[in-house]
Amino acid sequence: MVDRQLRRRGIGDERVLAAMEAVPRELFVPEEIRGRAYADAALPIGSEQTISQPWIVAAICQALELRGHETVLEVGGGSGYSAAILATLSERVISIERLPELAAAARDSLARAGLDERVEVIVADGSLGHDDSAPYEAIAVHAAVPEPPPTLLRQLAPGGRLVAPVGDGRAEALTLFTRRRHDAKTFATHRIAPCRFVPLIGAEGFRER
Repeated sequence: MVDRQLRRRGIGDERVLAAMEAVPRELFVPEEIRGRAYADAALPIGSEQTISQPWIVAAICQALELRGHETVLEVGGGSGYSAAILATLSERVISIERLPELAAAARDSLARAGLDERVEVIVADGSLGHDDSAPYEAIAVHAAVPEPPPTLLRQLAPGGRLVAPVGDGRAEALTLFTRRRHDAKTFATHRIAPCRFVPLIGAEGFRER
């Protein structure tokens, strides 16, 4: 996975590559599809949700430029796999998941991976973030948003980086937003790659169907 899917497609951050190699992805997918855990594809995890393909997880982490001291907010925790990678790269992760059954499964998987003490999984509306631990040096959004949620942008520290798939629910672009240090009210924007995600349901996301 690391050599064929990640290095060949432009993932060059050695810390990210080491984290992707170290975390056992098979712990975060349903038992019946564990033979496909390292496939270059998103996989179903139940409740009409998916675990993102490895490249997407690596691309988000690379764009966040984590160095090990950060508190990271993750929105759309899903299986817990991305939180596990983020926890390997940072000091602390707050992971928000809307569906209680997925949050419970993620906690179990993180415990089996030995990362449960570094990740707090919260059941809530992820589009509103988690103000109690703000501001965050990095925010990773793992569900599509029509535009970057204003509350998440407000919870980003000066110089902090937020990555989110932005689009209309049919086609999205994985996008990096960096809060400027000299003018905290403005953000630099960089488009990373086209992508497809399930929608972020919430007050500042999409309405539930």
